[in-house]
Amino acid sequence: MEIGIVSDTHDNGSIVEQAVDTFNREGVDAVIHCGDIVAPFSASAFESDFEFYAVRGNNDGEWGLENAVEGFGTYFREFGELTLDGAEFAVYHGTSEPIVDALLESGNYDYVCRGHTHERVHERRGETVHLNPGGIPIPDAPGAPAAVVLDTETGDVEFHDLE
Repeated sequence: MEIGIVSDTHDNGSIVEQAVDTFNREGVDAVIHCGDIVAPFSASAFESDFEFYAVRGNNDGEWGLENAVEGFGTYFREFGELTLDGAEFAVYHGTSEPIVDALLESGNYDYVCRGHTHERVHERRGETVHLNPGGIPIPDAPGAPAAVVLDTETGDVEFHDLE
């Protein structure tokens, strides 16, 4: 199964459009947004042929965001757990590093997907893979945002630059 992962798009229409185009081109089955979508209009751009899951980020204060996502996908609020193709996912925006570390160290998940730092991460801790696709450019986050494509069958992870 192909899973798309994105985070911290912050209403940047160009980044959102590029991410959706990448996910459609790659034929992903599901997309996980790790928070900071911000406004409902940005969420609606993710309505496509893939399943869509999102968590709340620290900048997601728009009243209509949850309803917009729920119109075509699943909105978990602060934290979500998913089983996709037999793989266990934890999805959390990432505002608390101790919580991220606890999720990674728990051994309960194959993948912990998070955002918040705007820095790309692809690391393995024990049996758990930690993924952060980065986000729109901010100081101290040197890389471009990415649309991540994860193949659950092989474990391959590809970062597709969004600029």
